[in-house]
Amino acid sequence: MRYLLVLAGGGTGALARYVAASAIMTRFGGKFPLGTLAINVTGSFLIGFLMTMLTERFQLDPQWRLLLVVGFLGGYTTFSSFEWETYTSVRDGALWAGMLNVVSSVVLGYIAVWFGAMLARR
Repeated sequence: MRYLLVLAGGGTGALARYVAASAIMTRFGGKFPLGTLAINVTGSFLIGFLMTMLTERFQLDPQWRLLLVVGFLGGYTTFSSFEWETYTSVRDGALWAGMLNVVSSVVLGYIAVWFGAMLARR
């Protein structure tokens, strides 16, 4: 059952990532990987929110963590895409865009985790 929960959550998360990132890039385009940044920041918010809710607010069945955090967020977040897009920016001579991607993803991601956890504690 655990494997099916991770599989279902992961597939749903991957589909959500594809749809959201495609919509963002279609609307805003450009050379900066805004779709990946948005996915990483919202994924950071969601893990802060969900883990706080699952471990501090409610004592739910651990299978919810497998479905939502390991599965859905594991499929949704795009860290490997983030790393590749940063590498290609730097490789192709856009050092500042690559560094902006690293700094904004890390800083905004941390703020999103913090905000998600704070919101869940309210």
